[in-house]
Amino acid sequence: MDNKVSLPKKGTTREQVLKQLEEIHKVDTRWQDGRAFSLVYHAGDEHTEFLKKVYTMYFHENGLNPGAFPSLKKYESEVISIAANLFNGGEHAAGTMTSGGSESIMMAVKTYRDWAFATKGIKAPEMILAQTVHPAFDKALHFFGVTPVVLKVTADQTADVAAVKNAINANTICIVGSAPQYPHGVMDPIVELAKLAKAHGIGLHVDACVGGFMLPFLKKLGRDIPPFDFSVDGVTSISADLHKYGFAAKGASLVIYKDKDLRRYQFFVKKDWPGGLFASPSVTGTRPAGSIAAAWATLTAFGEEGYLNLYRALLETTAQFRTGLEKLGFEIVGNPIGTLLAYESPDTNIFIVADLMEKKGWFVDRQMDPVCIHLTITPAHSPIVGQYLADLKECAAYAKAHPELAGEGLAAMYGMCAKIPDPTMVHQFLYQYMDDRYST
Repeated sequence: MDNKVSLPKKGTTREQVLKQLEEIHKVDTRWQDGRAFSLVYHAGDEHTEFLKKVYTMYFHENGLNPGAFPSLKKYESEVISIAANLFNGGEHAAGTMTSGGSESIMMAVKTYRDWAFATKGIKAPEMILAQTVHPAFDKALHFFGVTPVVLKVTADQTADVAAVKNAINANTICIVGSAPQYPHGVMDPIVELAKLAKAHGIGLHVDACVGGFMLPFLKKLGRDIPPFDFSVDGVTSISADLHKYGFAAKGASLVIYKDKDLRRYQFFVKKDWPGGLFASPSVTGTRPAGSIAAAWATLTAFGEEGYLNLYRALLETTAQFRTGLEKLGFEIVGNPIGTLLAYESPDTNIFIVADLMEKKGWFVDRQMDPVCIHLTITPAHSPIVGQYLADLKECAAYAKAHPELAGEGLAAMYGMCAKIPDPTMVHQFLYQYMDDRYST
């Protein structure tokens, strides 16, 4: 990193700092206006103000040691119990809260690695996952020294059960299934994967980080939701984010296991530290208490009725997007089950469309294999469906008339990444991108 910015010799008044923050903040995407289709899950201004009050009530408390703050033990244990019941976990299910989906996934990987070594003596562990599984798994597997066995998906973007069966060997410790996967909102065949896992005596982790707090309510609303949770024999753990479609404050997620015996492999303990006995449930030591309290407050405030009302409206908004996209000639990728959509174009360069949409103020999620645009639909998008579709119609027509734009902007970059035969070149580009990201 360059050294152009140093700590100021004198402090700035808090009033001036706040003014600077407001000015700098103006460059960010206006998610409040429904301009972003990922990253932010906003259930409304009233709920946001409620979350702020709860979070600041626990601003200084630390979730590291619930002995000092027994209220946090109550909140976390009750959040886990509520989620376990939603996921049909029964009386033996056990889990912990984490800072987000990536940490939940890391903890699941660590758990299965240690479980496999302790119970089977596996020293070269492997984990099987479809290419559509969230990259947090690749990151966790890298961190914990587990070999990823990444498999191509079927034509409908779901995990290939036959390929999974063929990939299982003596070093396999776990299979991963998504409910749903993020890129296209498609459910993996959890029942079939669970049968394989049970038959081979290995784990099946269901990544429901994006959909865990959506699917139970969609099912209650009459949607045909394939079994994905602990009601499926063979499912041994589930990750689910509270700060996504649970609409809690960032960062709040959880990982739940079929029983306490499996969860024990997640914990880290040290008995001979001069500072005292030490036990930690997850990666972080200090744990922000505000997110724990806000998760409990959110679940308590919404209740089943509140979530059902919220998802009833979200399904209507999603249907409006889908109908509008199909009328414009776009095709929906796979068979999405909830409020995540991805759309592609049979006759237009979708990356050019994405660039043109960003010029109109939309933050666009571009995807590859297949080339498409991703939408994560939240309550913030209900008022802007018409505007989005109108802008999309205009941008698609312009993109079709100007194919030469494929050589400019992000369209050129994504086009290159989608076609380049040497993946190491893309890796170098991404490393350079990360270096630039931390430059002042």
